[in-house]
Amino acid sequence: MDFPYPRGGTYDPAMPIPTPFHDRTAPLCTSLRWKDWAGFHAVCRYGTHLEAEYHAIRHSAGLLDVSPLTKIAVAGPDAAAFLSFVTSRDIQRLRPARVRYVAICDEAGKLVDDGTVMNLGDAGYRLTAASPIWRWIDRFSAGFDVSLVDESDSIASLAIQGPRSRAILEQAAGEKIPLRYFQMAKMSFDGIPIEISRTGYTGDLGYELWCQPEHSTALWDQLMEAGKPHRLLPVGLDALDIVRIEAGFVLQGIDYYSAPTCLIESRKSSPFEAGIGFAVDLGRGSFVGSEALEREKRMPPRWKLVGLELSLPDIEKLYSSVGLPPVLPIEACRTSRPVHRRSRQVGYITSSTFSPILKSAIALATVEGSVGEPGTGLEVEFTIEHVHHRIPATVVERPFFDPPRKRN
Repeated sequence: MDFPYPRGGTYDPAMPIPTPFHDRTAPLCTSLRWKDWAGFHAVCRYGTHLEAEYHAIRHSAGLLDVSPLTKIAVAGPDAAAFLSFVTSRDIQRLRPARVRYVAICDEAGKLVDDGTVMNLGDAGYRLTAASPIWRWIDRFSAGFDVSLVDESDSIASLAIQGPRSRAILEQAAGEKIPLRYFQMAKMSFDGIPIEISRTGYTGDLGYELWCQPEHSTALWDQLMEAGKPHRLLPVGLDALDIVRIEAGFVLQGIDYYSAPTCLIESRKSSPFEAGIGFAVDLGRGSFVGSEALEREKRMPPRWKLVGLELSLPDIEKLYSSVGLPPVLPIEACRTSRPVHRRSRQVGYITSSTFSPILKSAIALATVEGSVGEPGTGLEVEFTIEHVHHRIPATVVERPFFDPPRKRN
């Protein structure tokens, strides 16, 4: 089996493979903490402590290897019509050089994945998602004059995120980068052809860069050199997990489950239940899951994904009661915890963290629609010294953190 980049050693199909940036990321990963992301090695955190990587994203800039993203080239006369059918958005209205966030559903309107569609021009598009979905969308291609090519191995991807990201890119490119939010362009960085989109998964000013694997190390080196005056740091997935919670972004497999992998119906979620109903364009004709989503939209919401703010004073009191100082590490937690309204469980936390920039304990939770309005008082389970307690929590608007620089 041939790969477009060296992996060092014999290929083992049971093991993750390196991304095109592995020669740069591996020496920097002194923590030795890695994970398998869609079959690729991905850095969890570079150093022993997470704080520096988090603060780089929020106060300077962080550089993240996102090459494991699934990237599918969709081309042909029916490309826009096909993407409009297999995703929740009307891609036929997507102008060239623009990007749109999409949901991908099954016939019952339940989420398979979420991602983006980029209009590359000349009837060419790129669909990105967190997990491999080529086989899923290919099953709907019959009757469309369209070609689908999985480019996940043949396109290297970086995300540069944070308030200094624009300045770093302009220094590396030697020119202004006047991209608007969810816009893209093709350009050259010192002879390296790239595509750049003003997108990301941090809820901050940020960009994603796409290039051929043979240019990956040169691109990494250029960005790191240009980022030195701005304190650019490589960052891993652990820091990304914190900032995406602050941004109120959902994560497949944590905040919702991909419908084809669910063994029971109760684990499945629609885009409306998962908090991304804004990514569903109804009233435009038939698409995968449209009938079910039309019916659901007319009904009161059964479930909602909401933001919760946990009471810090009550957390402090609980720790004090057992003679301990409060312990709220800067780290995302993916452990599900029950959410109550008086004496009844009404939902569960899916993701939570302490937000350093907000100085607040926050969480994403799936709750019954009747208790999902902002300002509603709830209770969440909190365990200290092996004892379960309940602390107050308040439903708040998502995102928790939404700086103007993200769109300006």
